[in-house]
Amino acid sequence: MTTADMWFDPRCPWAWNASRWLLEVERIRPVRVRFHVMSLSVLNDGRDDLDEWYREWLKPGMGPVRVAVAAEQKAGNEVLRDLYTALGTRIHHDRAPIGRDLYEAALREVGLPVDLADAAEQTGYDEALLASHHSGLEPVGEDLGTPTIHVTDPGGRRTAFFGPVVAPIPRGEDAGRLWDGVVLVSGTDGFFELKRARTRPPIER
Repeated sequence: MTTADMWFDPRCPWAWNASRWLLEVERIRPVRVRFHVMSLSVLNDGRDDLDEWYREWLKPGMGPVRVAVAAEQKAGNEVLRDLYTALGTRIHHDRAPIGRDLYEAALREVGLPVDLADAAEQTGYDEALLASHHSGLEPVGEDLGTPTIHVTDPGGRRTAFFGPVVAPIPRGEDAGRLWDGVVLVSGTDGFFELKRARTRPPIER
């Protein structure tokens, strides 16, 4: 069994697409997906070259990731799979505003105490958040962000990369073919980048 560890910020639409792709891959390839938390707010902290709209978008960003870290500490890493789905569905499809109502609804859906929503305003979770964030990004470059994926094959060989940045989400064997290609190129020694301009939004409105 191959393991795919993905680092996500619940608010990132490109990470959301990649996570749904990975879950599709899990259905048709011998792959087990595990999720971990990173933060776009941490990633962009202190930068003065951000567009104003993005700077505003980042402002509530610590809340969701703190709640995710608190949930992981309460119930273990496996809970992030369902909690991410609960948060992401509300954020990216229902357009729910970021705030306590969102956190409580997602926590309730996965059977966790709603008072974990308090974590959104508590800096005590930031040390664990930073540790998770850096463990995900360090192998690929701290300036890249999410989606970040680490792949460990059955022999223990690991590759790590940023991406794929993809829309719409590949389904069925299309998802499997993309997985096969991504694993192939990312496992090539000295391979660094393959890129083209984005021509569509991550999630159709």
